[in-house]
Amino acid sequence: MSKSERLFDLMQMLRRHPRPVSGTELAHEAGVSLRTVYRDIASLQALGAEIEGEPGVGYVLRPGFLLPPLMFSGEEIQAMALGAQWVQRQTDEGLAFAASNALSKIIAVLPVELRDKVDDRSFHVSREPPKAPAVDLQMLREAMREQRKLRITYRDPKAAETERVIWPIMLGFFQAHRTIAGWCELRKDFRTFRADRIVRMKLLKERYPGRRRDLVKQWRAKADAERATGAP
Repeated sequence: MSKSERLFDLMQMLRRHPRPVSGTELAHEAGVSLRTVYRDIASLQALGAEIEGEPGVGYVLRPGFLLPPLMFSGEEIQAMALGAQWVQRQTDEGLAFAASNALSKIIAVLPVELRDKVDDRSFHVSREPPKAPAVDLQMLREAMREQRKLRITYRDPKAAETERVIWPIMLGFFQAHRTIAGWCELRKDFRTFRADRIVRMKLLKERYPGRRRDLVKQWRAKADAERATGAP
């Protein structure tokens, strides 16, 4: 293992320990000598990492320090490139641009010998299905980000339409369709909506209460319970 890989692994170990951890424990977890741990901690401190502690007492990493991307392994770079390719081809223009921009920033600071890992054509992600939903995914993301309600006209499998106000909490991407999970004021319960069945959609000024992440937890708990009981 190279020194750069050791430093990266040591940073990951320190992040997993919110409280001071001994050098001996770090050495055991890393599979290196205690002396190597002391040298590597000194190297990280020289790079700017706020690692507090001393031999015999323990070490703790203060938040905020990031190692440069040169610490990424070949597989990590490929994973990021694959993820960016998926976002570019399966989501909306806003996220596609953000993914492309983020990948360009990573490429710009990678060592020359690692740049070919970004586009070695090992993977292929198909483009969005031809029957893409007419729903504005950027509006959906804005609604989730700002916790704002949406007024939608929804068409069920029998083509009957209903007017609903929903609290969008999660956007799901599946091979054949997109779904929106949220609280439905009409049904007074969590529901999942097919994006391609939304006829019209309007972003409301009114914000929904609570925290979106807490609503996601509640929705997942309900979904898990329904799967356990075999409910449709």
